[in-house]
Amino acid sequence: MNMSPEEILSEIRKLKKERNAVIVAHTYQQAEIQELADKTGDSYALSKFVSNVEEDVIVFCGVKFMAESAKILSPEKTVLLPVLEAGCPMANMVTGEDVKLLKKKHPDATAVCYINSTAEVKANCDVCVTSSNALKVVSSLKEKDIIFVPDKNLGSYIAKQLPDKNIILWDGYCIVHEKLTKDDIIKWKKLKPNAKVFAHPECNEEVLTEADFIGSTKAIIDHVVETEEESYIIATEKGVAHPIKKLKPGVDIVFPSSCLLCVNMKKTHPINVYEALEEMKYEIELDEQIINKARKSLERMLELS
Repeated sequence: MNMSPEEILSEIRKLKKERNAVIVAHTYQQAEIQELADKTGDSYALSKFVSNVEEDVIVFCGVKFMAESAKILSPEKTVLLPVLEAGCPMANMVTGEDVKLLKKKHPDATAVCYINSTAEVKANCDVCVTSSNALKVVSSLKEKDIIFVPDKNLGSYIAKQLPDKNIILWDGYCIVHEKLTKDDIIKWKKLKPNAKVFAHPECNEEVLTEADFIGSTKAIIDHVVETEEESYIIATEKGVAHPIKKLKPGVDIVFPSSCLLCVNMKKTHPINVYEALEEMKYEIELDEQIINKARKSLERMLELS
């Protein structure tokens, strides 16, 4: 069926009512997806949101681990991922079996997983974190030894902030943020000497040493909007440009490398959202035991936050 963009949006609105559905979108999604969503935000904001939705169907415009988290937090809901191939390479860098082996090797440690992980990994960890709350959650844990999977960069950043903790890192990383180099930042600092550098903690340590501010996706957006500077070098995925420009029109923002584009986050288009609602695909289905175990780590995150 050939439909115009306006017809697709009209059909989505109609199907949303018929299915009693809500559409959520991560801030790294394309601008047109962010615009049609009922709720946009980073992983933490969306986790809080989906844990309390009243609608029967959650259409999650993001990547698979995010839709899995929605199903874990709201197991009675139908959760749809519009593009089945929208995955996260970092989430696939560690398995539940890897976590079991780490816990056996470090029996006194608490196992912490970044939300960018599979349901199986969450089910084998004690608590989950996002970049928004990782520092607060880890600092609140009484144990000194902390297993942290899968992101070595976020884990290293936390370790530097909490020297009393022994953070045991896994060699995982975001393929988007990891490609960004210190030289990329320095080049743009020379081109824009008055610009402030805001970086996501998924960046490597060399990049973070060049930053004026380090924070989660939401923290970066909020800080740009709230500060008085007019020029920024943003070291995170380019999707944040849309909410920043909406909230602070005319602000000068640059992304220091073409690598700051997550192809998986950009796979979802309005036609995919329409097809997801029309055909009720692709439904996230998880083993009940995995859901119950993984929910404990996510609920503990929300409690400690």
